[in-house]
Amino acid sequence: MKFKQQSVQCLSPSGLHRMAYTEWGEYDNPRVLVCVHGLTRNARDFDALAEAMSGHYRVICPDVVGRGQSSHLRDPAGYALPQYVADMVTLIARLGVQRVDWVGTSMGGLIGMALAALDGTPIGRLVLNDIGPAIDLDALERIITYVGADPAWVSFDEALAYVKAVSAPFGPLSEGQWRQLTESSVARRADGWWGFLYDPRIAANFASEIAAIAKNPDCWGLYDRIACPTLAIRGAESDLLTLDVWRQMAERGPRAELAEVAGVGHAPMFFDETQISIVRQFLLTP
Repeated sequence: MKFKQQSVQCLSPSGLHRMAYTEWGEYDNPRVLVCVHGLTRNARDFDALAEAMSGHYRVICPDVVGRGQSSHLRDPAGYALPQYVADMVTLIARLGVQRVDWVGTSMGGLIGMALAALDGTPIGRLVLNDIGPAIDLDALERIITYVGADPAWVSFDEALAYVKAVSAPFGPLSEGQWRQLTESSVARRADGWWGFLYDPRIAANFASEIAAIAKNPDCWGLYDRIACPTLAIRGAESDLLTLDVWRQMAERGPRAELAEVAGVGHAPMFFDETQISIVRQFLLTP
């Protein structure tokens, strides 16, 4: 496993902040794949996918601001889709390429949709992982119960048990995979306790912003403006991306190709070859 830890400076209304990212593959490869994680997750979720695709792409996996190794915003009101999209535009400018392919899980897919719908978008191919232009409100309520709670644990093993519990919809992962997910998500604090590597203030806007997305019919309008080839992946047991919405995504806008992952809810993690091959085939098939 070989990657470089990099960062880029971005701008928000409250000042400058640093967005960290991992970089895989050859620096001079003109083919770039950007992989963006979900709400409380981080760039290291894509280690297996990035390593598998690094022979074909320069793979860039950012920590969205407030997560992972990235800075926290001074003003939590900035934790919203417009800021995330602006940061990604800055990142792509840093990479020095005109086009990127995109894999977005959950929130990362929303960022990808917003960017792909813009005139002159740099996105060439778009993979939406268990996210669509309409979101189930019951699933949002489940997520809201733990986002921003800022739990702390006496030991790493307690943190591991918590991650397993709240992330059970990821599906049947091995003990090593659960440990990897936890190691990239938590750290020991100055007081000796263990805590998450994300700013708990990301919850400040989450409930109102995502509820607005779920109820806003314009989100379908956003999706309908996407013109690039699109793949919509759904966890077969997902409570966030409903079967009806997923099927509609094949009939509207970019008329997405559809793929479903058995035995997984929200969301597939691309840890095994079966899931990775779905992305590989879509991105590399002419």
